[in-house]
Amino acid sequence: MSFRPAHEIHKRRFGRNLGLGLVLGGFVALVFALTVVKVQRGEPMQGYDHVVQPEAIKQ
Repeated sequence: MSFRPAHEIHKRRFGRNLGLGLVLGGFVALVFALTVVKVQRGEPMQGYDHVVQPEAIKQ
């Protein structure tokens, strides 16, 4: 059993899909790196869950 050779449109789609995959992978890596840096710096992280936070009120 032999496969037919890939059509030209499939080759172009593969190139586009590969490029998009690399861009998305780079974005995920960037977000991960920023998260790691923020955690390592020890900055306070607070979630905003619709409650009054006393330290956020300016006096």
